[in-house]
Amino acid sequence: MTELANRNARKEKVGVVTSNKMQKTITVAVARKVKHPKYGKFLTMTSKFMAHDEKNECNIGDTVKIMETRPLSKDKNWRLVEIIERAK
Repeated sequence: MTELANRNARKEKVGVVTSNKMQKTITVAVARKVKHPKYGKFLTMTSKFMAHDEKNECNIGDTVKIMETRPLSKDKNWRLVEIIERAK
């Protein structure tokens, strides 16, 4: 497999920035719908990811796209790809 093909195989997620208090790091909440196995009700499950924001350009409430990358620190192995929508 070539390097370019491997690079494009990385996971991408879209979520909302919940914290930007750290230097060059944002916390992104990614929500997904899961059907309850017994009752059939759809539940919203949320996962939080730490992502690298090199220019400190994200604000709380922004919708962003993040991509999986090599481990950058103990908790951080995602990086910011783009800001899809700014918070109003």
